[in-house]
This record gives sequence, C-alpha cells and structure tokens, in this order.
Amino acid sequence: METMPEHGRKVLVTGGAGFIGSHVADAHLGRGDRVWIVDDLSSGRLENVPSEAEFHRMDIADPEVGELIRDVGFDLVNHHAAQIDVRRSVADPLLDARVNILGLVNILEAARQAGTRRVVFVSSGGVVYGEPDTLPTPEHAPKSPLSPYGVSKLAGEHYLNCYREVHGMDYVALRYGNVYGPRQDPQGEAGVVAIFANRLLRGEPLGIHGDGEQTRDYIYVGDVSRANLVAAEMALPATGGMDARAFNVATGVGASVNELARTMEEIAGIRTGRVAWDARPGELRHSALSIARIARRGWVPECGLRRGLSETLGHIAARQAVASVV
Repeated sequence: METMPEHGRKVLVTGGAGFIGSHVADAHLGRGDRVWIVDDLSSGRLENVPSEAEFHRMDIADPEVGELIRDVGFDLVNHHAAQIDVRRSVADPLLDARVNILGLVNILEAARQAGTRRVVFVSSGGVVYGEPDTLPTPEHAPKSPLSPYGVSKLAGEHYLNCYREVHGMDYVALRYGNVYGPRQDPQGEAGVVAIFANRLLRGEPLGIHGDGEQTRDYIYVGDVSRANLVAAEMALPATGGMDARAFNVATGVGASVNELARTMEEIAGIRTGRVAWDARPGELRHSALSIARIARRGWVPECGLRRGLSETLGHIAARQAVASVV
C-alpha cells in the first residue's frame, strides 16, 4: 500500500461546516495539511469553517463535487457529510438514501478516478448494531440496524468494501458513539448534551424520554478528531471483510440519560427540574462500544465525561453571553 505523505496532504472534509467535521478540519490543519471543505450548509454553519480552509458550498450528490475531487486530486477524503436524523430517515427514506448512499457513491466514483489514496468514512456505532447482545459491542458483532439511517450507514460500509475489492480503494470506517462537544447543534435528537445545556442555561426543565435509564456511549469531539488523524495514517490489512476496516470510536462505557442530566446540573450549579416525555418508539435501550481494536492502533479517549461536559457547557454559555450583547 502506498503510504500517505507525512505533511502537506491535500484533504477534503465533506460536511466540514458541521459540528464534528469542522473539528476534524481543524485537526488536519493543525497537523500541517491543506484542507478543502464541501458543505451545503443545510445543517452546518459558515462560522464553523476554519479560515485557513478553502470552502465550497455544494451538495455531495451534485456533479460539481466530483469535478472538484478530480481537479484537486486529494490525498485523503474525509466523508462526514450525511443526513443524520433517525426520525427524518423514517419519515423520508428517499432523502436519507439520496444523501447517505447516492452522495457517497458520487464521491467514491470521483475519488476512484482521481486516485485518492484513502477515504475515511463516518459510520455509526450507535445504529448499525441495533440492540446489541454484547456490551461493550465489538466491531464483528451482528449488524441489525432499526432505521433507514442505520441501513444507509451500513450500506455505505458495504459500498466502500466493494470499492476496495473491485478497485483497490483504501478506506477506513469509523463507527462513532454519541459525539458531543462545542459547536454541537441543539436541534434534533442527536444533540442531547447541547439540548440539555441550552435548557439548563435558560432555566428550563430537562425533557426525559421514557424512564431515562437508556444508556449511550458519549465521546468528546476532541477525542473524535484525534481518531480521524489516526485513521488517516494507520496501516491496514490487505485482506479481510468489511469489519476488518471498521473501528469503533467511543469510550466503552455507557451512561444513562438520567446520569447525564444529573452530571450537567452539578457542573452548571443549576437545577431546573424534569419533564417526562413518552419513550421514542424503536429507540435502542443500551449502547456502549468496545474500543479495543482502535486502542491497539494507539488511540484512546483522553477526555472524561465530566470534563467534556464542563467544556461544552462553558462554550455554550459563552456563546449565549455574546448573543445577548449583540
């Protein structure tokens, strides 16, 4: 396998105006890479785009993205752009498939033609396994997604493995836990930490779906961005199926929604009470991901839940303070 250049790589980050993608773009710039960002700003924000990156407002399913990839000849494509709302995928599976499957294939075709050295693909450890039999869940566990979003993410991994088998394309799939941190969007189901933070700071009660004892594996975005740098450079096996190129990115420990709420109240020094909401139909009960495989490649999370929540609350409080002055 051809090795990646040590410095000055040409890196495309799709979805780089979004919460996680913008942190990944920052990490690549910090290591000396040249970074381009493609984002249609449907959920990303222009203010998240690093000033040193070259920004293109594009839909990943449009031909213009392929032209950009072929023209620049990227060493690495980091694919974060996606439709990530599980409920929206159920309500509009055609939209979900257009973005998450057709958009990916559009990028893969262009990357293949351009001779891109590696693609880093963002999958989801929270949905591809379904309700797991084993906690923490390893990469080789059975896959049983329970939503169109989960199906589209798993399909993306199959497409990548197919491109590896047929075209020799080098790729890594990162199966994220529940990522949180500064720049997280408080809108939608994926941003529970940001939602709780905003409600606490506004003095509003925290909404808890069901009994609040459902657990998730919360991972700080700074740790996730480091995992992306590891994925860009790690040596990979020449053989093996889809799971051989997949790595969980999480902490290996689940925390309940009730625990999350209590911890954030303690950090903020604010108690606003609770609102009981109906449980979400089809919601996973428990999720925690084994990180033994990526740990053997030199990555482990460095930011504990309490410190990460403190960083996130501080960031959101500062933004609210600025907004109240403007």
